[in-house]
Amino acid sequence: MPGKPWEIVVGTGPLVAAAVHDGHEVRDEVGSLLALDDAARLREEDPYTAGWAGIVPTRIIGGRSRFEVDLNRPREKAVYRRPEDAWGLEVWRSPPPQDLVDRSLAQYDAFYDDVHRALETVRAAHGAFVVFDLHTYNHRRDGADRPPADPSANPAVNIGTGTMDRVRWGPLVDRFMRDLGQVEVQGRRLDVRENVKFQGGQFSRWIHETFPGAGCSMAVEFKKFFMDEWTGEVEAQAHEQIRSALGSTIPGVLQELQTIGLTP
Repeated sequence: MPGKPWEIVVGTGPLVAAAVHDGHEVRDEVGSLLALDDAARLREEDPYTAGWAGIVPTRIIGGRSRFEVDLNRPREKAVYRRPEDAWGLEVWRSPPPQDLVDRSLAQYDAFYDDVHRALETVRAAHGAFVVFDLHTYNHRRDGADRPPADPSANPAVNIGTGTMDRVRWGPLVDRFMRDLGQVEVQGRRLDVRENVKFQGGQFSRWIHETFPGAGCSMAVEFKKFFMDEWTGEVEAQAHEQIRSALGSTIPGVLQELQTIGLTP
């Protein structure tokens, strides 16, 4: 598929970072039917996550909006059809024709084919691999001038592990969460909790099903405390502190992989 709307770079080492919801662009045929403006789409996307993916040499970056095709949903739900598929939003001015949907799903299939080849290369070289499946989530849905969602149910970082073999990968996940929780961002230690808001989506599920025992994907969801989720404006220092925080976990993750005995 020429001009693929994603970037996959296979580098050295057993660690992979993915930002499948970073993209914002849509095909012209999709854009002409969307009822949502740029700001409404951006609010539900994961801008700036691609900047964090550079913490490791192997990266998977989505380049198109999830409103064109959602790479973190099951295939049958990857194109939003109804408001309940998309946080109650009216996505389309009129229902998308099937040939448009088919073209979007062809991208979905090609993406997963490319990711499979990339991760198989990493698995063949190292025996196992860990994916940082990077996302963000909203916590001011009531409005820009309304109080944020209750922090007790909305951690600064939600680690989704619901699709993995927690027994096998538990020590690695625990180490990652412990190390990340020791880092300060905006003058406060990160509140890192597991499976509070999200348990991980289709991308992580697919990795665990396709590479059983060899692939560990942690869905890492940062609350949008580092940006204004209504305007899209980012606080550059906080964004960089998050990148550094993620980078600080790499030695521990590699050590746990070696302890498990799954990578040289």
